[in-house]
Amino acid sequence: MFTGLIEEIGTIRSVQQLGNGRRFDIAASVVLQDTVIGDSIAVNGVCLTVVGFTDRMFTVEAVEETIRKSSLGTLGTGAPVNLERALRANGKLGGHFVQGHVDFTAEILRIEQRAESWLVTCSFPDSAAANIIPMGSITVDGISLTVAEKTATSFSVSVIPHTWETTLFRHYSRGTRVNIELDMIGKYVLNYLRQSGKGGISEGFLKDLGY
Repeated sequence: MFTGLIEEIGTIRSVQQLGNGRRFDIAASVVLQDTVIGDSIAVNGVCLTVVGFTDRMFTVEAVEETIRKSSLGTLGTGAPVNLERALRANGKLGGHFVQGHVDFTAEILRIEQRAESWLVTCSFPDSAAANIIPMGSITVDGISLTVAEKTATSFSVSVIPHTWETTLFRHYSRGTRVNIELDMIGKYVLNYLRQSGKGGISEGFLKDLGY
């Protein structure tokens, strides 16, 4: 489990083919503190397991399914990546609950610089429409953000200067593909409503639950 608060930007030092998967050696410093084999580190929002490390880098492996569902397969030597260690039980939850499970990759459609922020607009598939709501949480390449605007085919997030400078946002441009994870709690609620046949939250639905 993660929070979506990026701890540092690492750099991919090498990429090895593992069948249809990949092995990545990633240079870092902050996320290496107290790291042991088997720890989880989110790389651009993808939860990966540490299989080796030194005092300057760590190694993770991404299987075929992970490569297919994320943008990790497009990364090569020298690419910067957002990094976050798994949340400790006594840690602060400053963002929102992030699993590190990518729902889809999105294309950045435009980046608009404003007086004190940037508005970044991304595409989304029809299947994700019900899970994206204005003022709701969403994760972009592992970064916990709030949906500022939504259309039928895109959503926008507002990025403050601190986030712009300490994450990959300053490296993005139109056409960049990013990993998207929808809000976990929202996904569970929507799945329950669909499975139960309720279809939505109504006064009667809430009364049945004792509210």
